[in-house]
Amino acid sequence: MVLGMICALASAVCFGTASVLQAVAARGAAPGTGSGVDARLLLRVLKEWRYLLGLALDGLGFVLELSALRALPIYTVGAALAATLAVTAVVAAPVLGTRLSRAEWGAVALVCGGLALLGLSSGEEGHLRGTTGLRIAVLLFALAVLASGALAGRLPDRARPAALGLGAGFGFGVVEVAVRLLDDFAPSALLTNPATYALLIGGGAAFLLLTTAFQRGSVTAATAGMVIGETIGPALVGVAWLGDRTREGLAPLAVTGFALAVVGALALARFGEAPRTTETKPDAVAAAAGRPARERRDR
Repeated sequence: MVLGMICALASAVCFGTASVLQAVAARGAAPGTGSGVDARLLLRVLKEWRYLLGLALDGLGFVLELSALRALPIYTVGAALAATLAVTAVVAAPVLGTRLSRAEWGAVALVCGGLALLGLSSGEEGHLRGTTGLRIAVLLFALAVLASGALAGRLPDRARPAALGLGAGFGFGVVEVAVRLLDDFAPSALLTNPATYALLIGGGAAFLLLTTAFQRGSVTAATAGMVIGETIGPALVGVAWLGDRTREGLAPLAVTGFALAVVGALALARFGEAPRTTETKPDAVAAAAGRPARERRDR
């Protein structure tokens, strides 16, 4: 269980660092036409070394996440991945030239405290592998996430990053649940298991939506939406259908830890709108807030 928690936290570090690298790369790519989801954006950003490095970290993070999901309840892994936003904020500070305020450092501490409570209260992963109906439902949900991305990409500027991030979070949540629904890794079993296709579609949709969100607006607003999507829903599925439980008598502690981790992560969404300071690079701050630098200088 300790090894599983280490894998979950290491996964969050990988994902959080990758988010910043991919955001910088996405903003440097040609914007294309329109405001919707642009699938060709992935081809353009693949020319950026920072995006490729981010993908490598994502790959490592995914392997670590899989290891954690085979040892811990989904709600614990999901809350640990909520630390992605804390990592994003800390890494983005030197990369984007911004600063974390005391309140934001407090939010980082809140995330860490919540994860500590979860580490103390989490039980082993549930041993239920789900029904065929659940596998099909997860696949249909993954297809819905992919289809809804086109709609989210056409929302107004203020709502678009969070909506795209939320869709990406749903996609990553599909991956978390699908991993637990894979009970036989023989090629023939994988090809006939709807969860296999849900994992591929959900993961692909999540990457596309999150990459688009990074180019269209605030990095942390997009990541905040992602945190909501990939934590709450999968945690409920794990408890209701896959048998995830806490240690005996420690359910309130686990609920408190989960809530603190998620609330602390969401509190860092304001980091993307950090005010300009004399030590801060104006272009970097504007990029973090999803606005052209010239707009901020004109205000």
